[in-house]
Amino acid sequence: QVQLVESGGGLVQAGGSLRLSCAASGQTFSSHVGWFRQASGKEREFLAGIGWSYGSTYYTDSVKGRFTISRDYAKNTVYLQMNSLKPEDTALYYCASRDVKVGVDWRFWGQGTQVTVSS
Repeated sequence: QVQLVESGGGLVQAGGSLRLSCAASGQTFSSHVGWFRQASGKEREFLAGIGWSYGSTYYTDSVKGRFTISRDYAKNTVYLQMNSLKPEDTALYYCASRDVKVGVDWRFWGQGTQVTVSS
């Protein structure tokens, strides 16, 4: 059974860093785990993804060079390291999981963790 629990959000000043964690149980060889965010009044936005088995990563262009996704296989945890944060990064951050052998849809979601960046 797939379960995703995010943590690590909080209040940070512009230019600062945060590392989000996603405890991701129930992953399989063909799983991918991704990070998304949704700011107030905006659509949910994909940020980054990682293949569970080989650790291959992919990012949306807007966060390349500032955000880094990684995973600790032994701890069943995926991280999102966020550097040089800006007020526009303020959002509710979610992790999600999909099984690429089943399809491309992100089927499983965590409850989210709030990130607020003050100017």
